[in-house]
Amino acid sequence: MKKTIFTGAGVAIITPMNDDLSVNWEMLGTLIDWQIENGTDCIVISGTTGEASTLTDEEHVETIRYTVERVAGRVPVIAGAGSNHTDYALWLSKQAAQAGADGLLHVTPYYNKTSQAGLIKHFTTLADATDLPVVLYNVPSRTGLNITPQTYYELSKHPNIVATKEASGNLSAIATTRYLCGDNLDIYSGNDDQILPILSLGGKGVISVLSNVAPRQTHDICQWYFEGKVKESEALQIKFMGLINALFSDVNPIPVKEAVNIIGYRAGKCRLPLVDMDDKLKEKLKDQMKAVGVI
Repeated sequence: MKKTIFTGAGVAIITPMNDDLSVNWEMLGTLIDWQIENGTDCIVISGTTGEASTLTDEEHVETIRYTVERVAGRVPVIAGAGSNHTDYALWLSKQAAQAGADGLLHVTPYYNKTSQAGLIKHFTTLADATDLPVVLYNVPSRTGLNITPQTYYELSKHPNIVATKEASGNLSAIATTRYLCGDNLDIYSGNDDQILPILSLGGKGVISVLSNVAPRQTHDICQWYFEGKVKESEALQIKFMGLINALFSDVNPIPVKEAVNIIGYRAGKCRLPLVDMDDKLKEKLKDQMKAVGVI
């Protein structure tokens, strides 16, 4: 059996920005501390929600290094290091390892994409590059490419490929993956609206957008399930569905950065090509935040 990186709620943390759209390092540190103080079980830095696609190479590596230093061993740190260019992802992986990350998050290649055989070669090459455990990331809505259960099975044979963040939304495929891979591949929900269903299939937790504004509650959805408080976990998952939907009413991370601003932290704006939310969507987001007591 492979070692599990974390169980529970890992936050796909935002990258806060100053007014000039430079990285707000002080606020990133504040958010990291707030997350850990409120039960978050893992910090996932420089992923989709962290706007990794618009960070410079220097910023990307520095966000990982800064996060590792700020976390100081309190919880694991998983670094986004994925790319559609295998050699670039290799470089990022090695930089993340040198910065002290506890694990790597590798998304499927996007735009150029590849075949299932190409996925196996791509991810195997990356997993061979360092000694760090690798979490795969399957998000077909963004990449146009899906990891099949059979491909997961082949990849799960690699000792460094330990988990996947599953955001395909296909529970049948996820169940088949669990059947084929067993304990050789941990599964994390990549969709906040499917935390409980994936836990029920043996999932280890979630890599969450919701955690950016509701860290304690997202942690509790997982922890209560693990403690056998299934009804309580179910009730909390359902209670937050309105907010979860509002957080994805525009392109992530536009709504969640707005939500973090609303609760009083200086998240700032997103870098282009992402733009501000429509005012009507902002009001709906505020209404859902009020409904669950986040504000």
